[in-house]
Amino acid sequence: MTKNGSANPSRKMRRRGSIDVVDAKVAVDLATAQTYSENVFLFVPNLIGYTRVILAGLSLHFMSYHPKYCTLAYVISCLLDAVDGQVARALGQTSKFGAVLDMVTDRCTTSCLLCYLSSTYPNFALVFQFLIALDFASHYMHMYSSLVTGSRSHKLVTSEVSRILWYYYNDSRTLFFMCAGNELFFVSLYLMKWVQTPIGLGVYFPWLTDLTWPELVAIPSAFVCVGKNIINLVQLWKASKILVGVDLAERAHAREVQAKKE
Repeated sequence: MTKNGSANPSRKMRRRGSIDVVDAKVAVDLATAQTYSENVFLFVPNLIGYTRVILAGLSLHFMSYHPKYCTLAYVISCLLDAVDGQVARALGQTSKFGAVLDMVTDRCTTSCLLCYLSSTYPNFALVFQFLIALDFASHYMHMYSSLVTGSRSHKLVTSEVSRILWYYYNDSRTLFFMCAGNELFFVSLYLMKWVQTPIGLGVYFPWLTDLTWPELVAIPSAFVCVGKNIINLVQLWKASKILVGVDLAERAHAREVQAKKE
């Protein structure tokens, strides 16, 4: 115990892989006693994260009856996703809480839109449900495999583990392009329900007479969406192999310990 009666966090640390693991009770006490000058909940990037949550909630509120407000709130929420990380690094306010808040907001926001699309396009409901399941499973298993192998961030993927994931997470332009294109495709599908007026390309291309602008945006962004979900599949598979490898290593270690006892 320290002089003020609180637990000393340095005495509750243990090594696990390449990171220190804090005792859960100590972590709760530290979070409860944090001061205003260094309150992780009030870090600027986390405030941006809360704003994203509010905007996502507003987009859901307007989704069924006001497409303009819905789209505006949804798009701003997604664009802020590209800002909070830069702000965190610039201000020295990176945090595990912020990283998880960011990921959870992404997953929940996209999933809510996909749920709406499932009701809008019932013939494709199974496809949207699969995409929701793949997105959650892929990111959960990837995050968990990162934790059990001692990584400080789920974005720290080496090229030895996966060249595809390494390029995806370590090139900010690629990450932004894939995530933005994926969301753009889903937003385009949403707007296709509301926008029925052709944009007039039939004058130049007769086969595009009835094409609306959301349909025009959906065509190229569909390829990005396919690529993004292929990456999700790769991420799920690599995370599964990592977890199985950890299981095998732990089982081998347990056998060695048992053999020494005997």
